[in-house]
Amino acid sequence: MTLRDEVWSTPAPPVFGDLMDGERALPLRVAVTLTATELVIAPGDGEALHWPLGKLRRLLDQAHPTDLVLAQAGDPVTRLVLRDKGFARQIEGAAPALAKRPPVQNAGKLLGWSVAAVASVALIIFVLVPVMANQLATFLPPSGEKALGDTTFEQIRTALDNTGLDPVPMCESPDGLAALAKMEARLTETVDLPYPLTVRVLDHEMINAFALPGGYVVLFDGLLDMAEDPDEIAAVFAHEVGHVVARDPSRMALRSAGSIGVLGLLFGDFAGGAVVLFLAERLIQASYSQEAEMNADIFASETLEAAGVSPLGLARMFERFEQLNGDQPSLLDHFMAHPDLVSRIERAEASGSEAEYTPSLTDAEWQALKTICD
Repeated sequence: MTLRDEVWSTPAPPVFGDLMDGERALPLRVAVTLTATELVIAPGDGEALHWPLGKLRRLLDQAHPTDLVLAQAGDPVTRLVLRDKGFARQIEGAAPALAKRPPVQNAGKLLGWSVAAVASVALIIFVLVPVMANQLATFLPPSGEKALGDTTFEQIRTALDNTGLDPVPMCESPDGLAALAKMEARLTETVDLPYPLTVRVLDHEMINAFALPGGYVVLFDGLLDMAEDPDEIAAVFAHEVGHVVARDPSRMALRSAGSIGVLGLLFGDFAGGAVVLFLAERLIQASYSQEAEMNADIFASETLEAAGVSPLGLARMFERFEQLNGDQPSLLDHFMAHPDLVSRIERAEASGSEAEYTPSLTDAEWQALKTICD
């Protein structure tokens, strides 16, 4: 006789547990005995149950983590709850597959449904939402776009403030505003605008410019500091006006709002101020489609030429952006990918002179614009 056989020759004394068989409303008090091969569960008024040790499975109990909750493999209903810690340790040492999890039923179907669900969400966010946004943008009234632009602009000013006290101030030096108004009038003289422009300069070091719904064109003081001549700012200005004319900011805002709505249904509420802040961030770092960017580039080139401003400012500004971006994919790569735009710049360079063009601002006006935030 081996030591194990000798140990199990006399079964351990029974302990009491609670049996839930799925038929009675209340648990049944039972006596439980552990043998070398099985767990014997003896109710007071019926036939004993015999659970082989190899089929015992432990279930987690979040309400009472110290209790040992047992089930028998293949039985989805019956449960045995043991509260004797010493007896529980004996079972843990004797049952070889106590922690084994049952196989997932219909795993193939579940995987297929999961893939289909992910594909459906991707289809909605990346295909249906953009299509609907493009359609809705054509029907959105100018007053609605202007209201969205007003709200988003104020949220952007608040979001960019590092102190948390006041929104980022707008730059409103009278001479600078006059110079900016002159540039706007010259560039938009032949442009069919969907609504009047609202041009603002923010006192922030960010080197950027963007457009918002409702005709907003926003420049940053950091961009003015970086530019070396007014035609570079005129080129950026004309590019953003191109987005306004095409109503690209409204499309992006509608697309972002639609995506937030879908994600909110899946993962929780994104409503309230978080939506506006998210839209603000997206519009500041606007990344329009390649087609939209190319169209804005071409619009800028044509607008500059129509206004008698050298389109070379557009090339210089892109080159400066490339220097800022370093080795990352730059705006210049995107800009040079369109042969029509490149040919326009090349023709301007081939002329050997910019005598046919006049600067967008005089030297005094350019200095006034550069110091609009002072």
